[in-house]
Amino acid sequence: MDKKRVIILCTGNSCRSQMAEAFWQKLGGDRWEVVSAGTKPSGSVSKLATAVMAEKGIDLSGQQSKSVDPYVGQRFDLVITVCGDAEQECPTFPGGRKHIHHGFDDPPKTPGTDEDRLRVCRRVRDEIEAKVKEWIALEGRS
Repeated sequence: MDKKRVIILCTGNSCRSQMAEAFWQKLGGDRWEVVSAGTKPSGSVSKLATAVMAEKGIDLSGQQSKSVDPYVGQRFDLVITVCGDAEQECPTFPGGRKHIHHGFDDPPKTPGTDEDRLRVCRRVRDEIEAKVKEWIALEGRS
């Protein structure tokens, strides 16, 4: 059985798309090949994302912020954008069966204290986990 392929896009590929990729890898099992990338990669993974994912037992410390460029032209069964900027700048993926957009708040841009940003990042992490479960379940039926 061929694996289905999903790409998860955000602008910087530093926080939301990294969390979504990690959850998809954990929850999607061997049925999926998953990558995340950024339209303007930041160069590093957010320390906030790394911290809140560690609370869930998921290690992001080896992850890197990646550009979407190497993936353009590849076939993906599912293209997911998790921020508005990436939605607007999303390249075309020929053969892409389905494109889903669901914007999540950007925790590093949360005003206030580090604790405020951490609280938002935990909420966004949990929202992303719930959405990934939903998307995997929906795609499993198609």
